[in-house]
Amino acid sequence: MNSKKKYLNKETISWAFYDWANSAFATTVMAGFFPIFFKSFWAGGLSGPESSAWLGTANSISGLIIVCIAPFLGALADIANKKKLFLGLFAFLGIIATGSLFFIAQGMWITAMSIYIFACIGFSGGNVFYDSLIINVSSDENRNRVSALGYSLGYLGGGFLFLLNVAMYQNPEFFGIKSITDAVLFSFLSVSIWWGIFSVPLLKFVREKKENNISIEFSNLFIHSLQRVVSTFKDIRKYRTLSLFLLAYWLYMDGIDTIVRMALAYGADIGLEASDMILALIITQFVGFPATIIYGILGDKFGLKLMLSIGIIGYIFVTIFSIFITQISGFYFLAATIGLFQGGVQSISRTIFSQLIPAEKSAEFFGFYNLVGKSAVVFGPIMVGWVAYTFDNPDFGILSLLLLFIPGLLVLWMVPKIR
Repeated sequence: MNSKKKYLNKETISWAFYDWANSAFATTVMAGFFPIFFKSFWAGGLSGPESSAWLGTANSISGLIIVCIAPFLGALADIANKKKLFLGLFAFLGIIATGSLFFIAQGMWITAMSIYIFACIGFSGGNVFYDSLIINVSSDENRNRVSALGYSLGYLGGGFLFLLNVAMYQNPEFFGIKSITDAVLFSFLSVSIWWGIFSVPLLKFVREKKENNISIEFSNLFIHSLQRVVSTFKDIRKYRTLSLFLLAYWLYMDGIDTIVRMALAYGADIGLEASDMILALIITQFVGFPATIIYGILGDKFGLKLMLSIGIIGYIFVTIFSIFITQISGFYFLAATIGLFQGGVQSISRTIFSQLIPAEKSAEFFGFYNLVGKSAVVFGPIMVGWVAYTFDNPDFGILSLLLLFIPGLLVLWMVPKIR
């Protein structure tokens, strides 16, 4: 363990810049333009609730695929000591798929949905290895602040590019673009380029610590990886604290990821203008940058469990308040509120988990961590989308998230030994 590693150094900053890189996808594509553009351009022939249901289905399918492969990939990366290699491969998949959205014609909603699924797989799969590398660039003492640095740079970088993309969207002629439609398509292409360029520092400067000296032939890697996955399941069951925390994480993270992926679709269904909702997302990004850093400091001072609980309570408030929104001002208020809590909740969750696992199995355990998080995404978006469709009322879909946040908070407080 690198107990004397300084908080800020070339490796730490290079690692954190991957969040700057791939958060452009989370902001511009996943939370921003794709939900709106999918509903209005690619799936314009479907009803609002139906297109939202299919959008939720696409997010759930990508999550299900990650659920199936994340533990295996984590174990494989630990055995082969190739976390950076696998991160690069998944980032490449996400980058190519995101850039491909530029070429999809109007009305081709099945094609757009399919390519979006591949892009989400690249994004989420890369994060399995990105998260696990935090062990290499931080010590136990500074890990919470390093984790917060990553998320805060993600908000800042994703926010900067999204701000540029919004400017292109609102004034395409200024950028030499023919139409709003072309501006959105160019935005997808810009995310692909941004993601690729800013992934380079991590791949170049972060040194991958060799946690084991196992020598295994390539032909036997698959068998050994499966054996490690089985071993991980057995190991996690031995740790009651870790198991309880993962259950709480599964519940509350389901709700958070669902809000990220479905918020703009919900806003469209209740009649809000796309340009207004996009501005709300910018507010989230730029509130989230300083708030995440401050959240990390407060977590060290007042305790990780307390600050995590406050964040979940914030999301319960957001869920209830959202059904009373009738004007865009209410959506702006919720956007700012989400910015206060989102990065802090994600950062502290990653810190807690990293402190509960053995360092020599970091990718393997983070593979399981991402399995838990992405299996939640399998359930949440499809629940919100189809509940709203079944009752023909988007408010019912949003309120269903209380079935995740409230139990998640209660289970968290059952977790012992978290300061």
